[in-house]
Amino acid sequence: MNLKGNIKGGGERGDPKKRPGGGGRPPDQGNRSRAPEQTFEEVRYLKYLIESEVPVRVKLRDNTEVAGTIEYYDHSFIRLTRHDAPNLFIFKHDIKYLHEE
Repeated sequence: MNLKGNIKGGGERGDPKKRPGGGGRPPDQGNRSRAPEQTFEEVRYLKYLIESEVPVRVKLRDNTEVAGTIEYYDHSFIRLTRHDAPNLFIFKHDIKYLHEE
């Protein structure tokens, strides 16, 4: 037996490249690198929305929508300035999506 508790000589839990049906990398991918986990484009986009004072509509997870301009952002929330209602601090995890109006 080896360190993993498998019987030497392969088997179902052996090397995934030697298993029937493949395992490992698909042949068409070659040496391509994976897409990055984060692109940091969110910060650039939020800065653009703030500096340009672009009106946005934010749809929340509970399907309510609010409109205004983004005045400030942080790691966990944005501040939405509205003309006809009080300003809002919206947690980013509560946002389904936002789009420019």
